[in-house]
Formats: sequence, C-alpha cells, structure tokens
Amino acid sequence: MGDRIVKGLTENSDKQAIENILKAIEDDVTAEFADEENESLVKNTFNKIKKNQIRKTILDKKIRVDGRTPTEIRPIDSEISVLPSAHGSALFTRGETQSLGAITLGTNTDEMITDGLNETKRKKYFFHYNFPPFSVGEVGMIRTGRRELGHGALAQKALEAVLPDLEKEFPYTIRIVSEILESNGSSSMASVCSGALSLMDCGVPIKAPVSGIAMGLLLDGDDYIILSDIQGLEDHYGDMDFKVAGTEKGITALQLDIKISGLSEKILKESLNQAKEGRLFILNKMKEVISQPKETLSENAPKIHTLSVNPEKIGTIIGSGGKMIRKLEEESGATITINDNNKGEVLIFSPNQSNLDKALKYITLLIKDPEIGDAFKGKVVKTVTFGAFIEIAPGKEGLLHISKISDDHVKKVEDYLNIGDQIDVKIANIDNQNRINLERNKQIQT
Repeated sequence: MGDRIVKGLTENSDKQAIENILKAIEDDVTAEFADEENESLVKNTFNKIKKNQIRKTILDKKIRVDGRTPTEIRPIDSEISVLPSAHGSALFTRGETQSLGAITLGTNTDEMITDGLNETKRKKYFFHYNFPPFSVGEVGMIRTGRRELGHGALAQKALEAVLPDLEKEFPYTIRIVSEILESNGSSSMASVCSGALSLMDCGVPIKAPVSGIAMGLLLDGDDYIILSDIQGLEDHYGDMDFKVAGTEKGITALQLDIKISGLSEKILKESLNQAKEGRLFILNKMKEVISQPKETLSENAPKIHTLSVNPEKIGTIIGSGGKMIRKLEEESGATITINDNNKGEVLIFSPNQSNLDKALKYITLLIKDPEIGDAFKGKVVKTVTFGAFIEIAPGKEGLLHISKISDDHVKKVEDYLNIGDQIDVKIANIDNQNRINLERNKQIQT
C-alpha cells in the first residue's frame, strides 16, 4: 500500500493525487479487514490514515483537498429579492454552502418577549438560523437545538453593530431568518452575508454591509498552515474553526473553537490578518449585487410613523375600555399602539401609506382642541328635526343646525342629508358647555 501512496503523490494534479491516495487506502484496508467482526476497526483505521494523509499533504504541498490554495475563497454567487412577499431577501452561495436570508419588519407588538426569573426582556431585533437535515443530504426531524441557537446568536451579533437605532431612527421590530439550503462548512458566516444582503434589499438603513469567513488551522509541531474559508472536511480534520465577521472598518463578531491546547499570538495575528483579506474579498463580491441599502423600504414592508402627543391626551386616544383606539383602527385600517414610557409616544403601523395617513389624520383631529374656523370633511351620524349631527373626528361630533344646511329653506333634514353622507363643514362656534356648532364650508364646496 505504501508504494501505491507514493505513486499517487507523483501522478496527475495534487487534487487527483489525494483522491488516488484515499482510494488506495480504502481498497487495501477494506481487503485486509473484510471480516464483519472487525468492521469498527476497519473504519477507525481508515479514518485515522485518511486524516493523517490529508493533513500531511496540505501541510507539505500547500494544496487543499478541493485544489484551492490556503488563502483562496470558494466561488461566490449572490442574489437579492428572491422571495416576492418578504420585505427583503437574499440568496448567498459560497461553494457548496448556501443560505437563504429573509427579513420581515413589524411593530413593537411583534417584539420577542423573554420571561426570566427576575425580569421580562423585550427584543426589537432577533435572528433565527435553521439547519434542516436535507442541507447535508440527510433525512431527519427539523428541530431547534444547541447548534441552531449558537449559530443564530453569532449571526445576530455580527449584524447588530450596523443596525440603526430601533427606537428613534428606525422604529421597527426586525426579524431575520437564515434557511440553510446546502452546507459544506461555514453556514453561520454565510448566514451573516445573506442577512446583510437582505437588510439592504429591504431598505433598512444599516451603517455598512457585513461579511463573514471561517478560518482553519493545521498544526504539526512548529509547522502550521492557516486556511481561509474552510469546508466541512477541513473543519473536521483541522485544529481550529475561527469565525470572523465584520465590515470594511472592523470586526463585529468573533468565535473561536480549537482542538489544541492553545494558540500562539503569532498564529492568532496571522489568522486575523488573513481573515481580513478574505472578508474584504467576500464583501466586494456582495457589493457587485448591492452595495448600500435601498433608498426606500420594500413595497411589501409595513409603514410605521411615530407621533409624539401630550401624555394627558393618551387617555383620549385609548378611550373608555379601549373603545376609541379600536374605533380608530377599524376606520383607518392601521394598527395603533401606545409606548408605555409615559412620554406620549404613539406608533401607527399600517400595511400601506394611505391607511397610515388616515390614522394620522384621525389622531390629530382627536387630540386637537377644536377652534372656530377649523374645517373638516365630516360624516352624518344622526339626523333630528332641528338638524344633523356630524362626526368631525372619531368620537367628536358637532351639530349642523337645519338653518345652516342650505341657503334655501329646509323643511326636512332628510331631504338634504342622510346618515353616512360626507359633508364639508367648519366650526361656527363653541358654547360654554364645549358643544360644537357647525356650518357648511362653502369655500371648499365652490
């Protein structure tokens, strides 16, 4: 078998040589230990020889199993807007690792609530990482385990530094999901890349795009080699899995796993420098697709507006038992929430701009103290013998006296107005009991 290994090292390309070596080892070891009782011994022996030979070849010849040089990155392909209904989406492929990133925006009612022993925490940004069995050619249950939680937390940390202020600048709740469709190493860093691309596709004003890379190491005494963008086999047989994510200006997240007793300062510095070169290469590939956030949010994204009102007016907006706020939501088609910070912050959440404008108008009318001359497009809610009651804002009505309905003599209100009719009116006066008297707004009508 030794002669065949030597022969394999001298034949064809280095990549082909490794394949010849592995085939020689597998054939000879299997033939020698064909007895079923020695099956475990055969597997262990083969894996040990395979590991040693792969490590030796990479260390000696500086050529990796797939033919790459130590610093070479696998082929990269990126796409955005791949999901028609998501608020932002991206497909990032690096070699045989592929991540589908999707982002959705919500209001503060969509925040993640974590119940602790002593307190309840709320999060406006969270990242979910899913690793289904089919991504590595297996069949099994789809579940959330330690791996999914850990990789999701790392990707979440990597992107958190570039997000805008989610309270003042961008008052949305952000959820990013990475679906791993194929995996052969570094799926968490692929998730960082797809997450950054989907954020920019959505129009979230991030400070800078982020990329990630996984670095490997083979160490044999004083001899070592650092590998960029490791695949699964190099992670399995290597001594280090060092994940580095960041922007052009710096690192946003790190995670180091090693199988040796420790790393020297020299190796750590070289790893970080080599990782920087790899990150920037990946980042430039991503920028070929999109280099900065879109100027406007996706058409599918909800619209949010923050309104500051006098805290004393919050009760007016909510109404008795929440009756008024429900009425506002029903008539406008928007969702209205009140921040519990006692600062009078009202959030209006709407699937489109039209409903948002309508809710904003209703709230403004509701909290505004009426003044003589204010004009409204009101709705007839009740007719009586002496006139019609016009709703000028949700929960706020005024009386249009029969004498003010028309320049002509009006014998019966219903001859001119019926419940549900829209009519342009303005405030004529407000009496001592704050009752509003209206008149026709002839200026608008003409």
